[in-house]
Parts: sequence; structure tokens; C-alpha cells
Amino acid sequence: MSRFITLLAAILAWAFIMSAPALALDRLPQARNFKADGQDATARKIPIMVLFSSPDCHFCHRVKNEYLLPMLKDPAYKNKVVIREIEVGSQNPLTLFDGRKGTEGAFAAENKVFMVPTIKVFDAQGREVSDAIVGLLTPDYYSGYLDAAIEEGLGKIRGKK
Repeated sequence: MSRFITLLAAILAWAFIMSAPALALDRLPQARNFKADGQDATARKIPIMVLFSSPDCHFCHRVKNEYLLPMLKDPAYKNKVVIREIEVGSQNPLTLFDGRKGTEGAFAAENKVFMVPTIKVFDAQGREVSDAIVGLLTPDYYSGYLDAAIEEGLGKIRGKK
């Protein structure tokens, strides 16, 4: 019986270890430290795209699952954009672009985000570098809206626009 339990524990541990990388890409990275994200973005000359969402928002889940998670997994976007998520109304701690401490909810309010999903694209100093995408808009064109916002941000950051 102890051999069976040991074998079962080993199988469960292996399954957990093998599923960990997949689980990591089943969620968008939550914003925790925009100062550090900004340093990374500066080094790579790319913008930071932020999804402002709410846990009960059906459209937020669609934006994450149908657009942003596939984008996060696509190697073509690795050197184009840093993607983060902010929960509107959350008291989760957040280091702002200038190093000050705040919360996700306060950051959303400072950026006048009152409707979710909202996507904003920032440079490393926290300045918006494209127009906000508010709501899901037309799902057939949503990927195009995201790509256009990223390209506009890249152009401004890299001095092409």
C-alpha cells in the first residue's frame, strides 16, 4: 500500500510540475510594479499595454481569453509590448511608474477608467501613447484595434511618429 501511495504522489507531483508552465500562461500578468515594467520597456523600446478589468465582467474575460492571452503566447509580440492587467476598484498594492506606492483601483481612477474592459498603452514613464480602447467594440476587428494601438505606441517610443 505504501508503494502505491508513493507512486501516486510521484505521479501527482509530475502532473503539477508539467502543468505549471501552462497555468502561467492562462492568466495575464497582474500589474505589480510599473517602475520595473517601465525599465524593462525602456531597455526593449516597447510600450506597456494595460487591460483595466473587473472580475465579474464577461467582456473582460473575452478580451483576455480571445485576444490578450493568445497575444501573450505569440512570440511575435515578445519584442512589441509588455502586457499587464489592472483590476478596477482593487486595493491590491501597485508601484507606479514614478516609484510611488498606490493601488490598482487608484491607478485606474487616476487614468479615468470607469468602464471595463478598457485598454490603454503607456510609455515607460506612464504617458499614454495611443488612444484608449474602451469596451469590446467589434469583435471581428478587435485584434486590429489592439495591433494599431501597439504600433502607434511603438512608433512614438521609437521616434517614428
